[in-house]
Amino acid sequence: MITKLLDDNEESIQHCADLIKNGEVVGMPTETVYGLAGDALNPLAIKKIFEAKGRPQDNPLIVHISDLKMLDELVYDIPVIAYNLADKFWPGPLTMVFKKKDIIPAETSAGLDTVGIRMPSHKTARDLIRVSGRPIAAPSANISGAPSPTTAQHVFNDMNGKIPAILDGGACEVGLESTVISFENGGVRLLRPGFISVDDLRTIAPVFVDKGVTERLDENARVMSPGMKYKHYSPKADVIIIDSDLDDFIKYIDSNYSEGTFCVVFDSEKDMIKYPCLTYGDTSEENAKLLFDILREVDDMGAKRVYFRCPDRNGVGLAVYNRLLRAAGFEVIKI
Repeated sequence: MITKLLDDNEESIQHCADLIKNGEVVGMPTETVYGLAGDALNPLAIKKIFEAKGRPQDNPLIVHISDLKMLDELVYDIPVIAYNLADKFWPGPLTMVFKKKDIIPAETSAGLDTVGIRMPSHKTARDLIRVSGRPIAAPSANISGAPSPTTAQHVFNDMNGKIPAILDGGACEVGLESTVISFENGGVRLLRPGFISVDDLRTIAPVFVDKGVTERLDENARVMSPGMKYKHYSPKADVIIIDSDLDDFIKYIDSNYSEGTFCVVFDSEKDMIKYPCLTYGDTSEENAKLLFDILREVDDMGAKRVYFRCPDRNGVGLAVYNRLLRAAGFEVIKI
């Protein structure tokens, strides 16, 4: 298959919408990461998504919509809290899990009776949904387990020859996948952290943080959200998180350095590191936007082992920590 990288314009959106209506899969920009977009109601299209990614079949997909009317068509038992959250955070990087209607095939929900729904803020993504007239299932457009793509070129690198087209909507604004929540006991359960933080959610409802956010789940566990169970976001290099202050971080690298070792630190610390080094910003928002780019870059540079300065675990930092935990296979060294 020839994969075309298309400019973001009306003609390209119409072309990709036609492909989706015909059961094909395309690369779609969103504000979080690029998605592998297919008709959420077409089991054959969903099969193509799983095949292109090499994704485990028990990992549910998130369905993207362009307006609230579509929500009522896909799910039921929508709590008042959900409408309040939608009013504040949609369009945006928040996914809410609801009881699904039969119109959502089991292939999309990985056999669950629930489905995650999100309304992206990226105009091109919403236009593609609107023009295709379909709710769109769109997991991250990378090979399963690899770092998520934040540019169209990343998608092309992973999906060339597997899908017919990629819409180039520029670099993603957020850089991490959406926050995912479900509803319980008059509040929300955080299943996957993202740009919409726990503090943001608490302005609307009580928040319970699922243990899967920071702990490894059993491999037989059934999960309601992608990104909860399997090793994700990982480069070929071994990723290790060092939870310490900068002095102890440097001492640890001094004692454990070997050829092919790289460090990832905060921008303000780069001049203090004498080993091959990359930086991923100083704020949690910068960490989030740059993380997946860094995880791809270390492979391009031939790294064998990558030591990461542990990010802040408050606000958006919790999402960065969550992704790094999975990239590292939960290997954290606390000093």
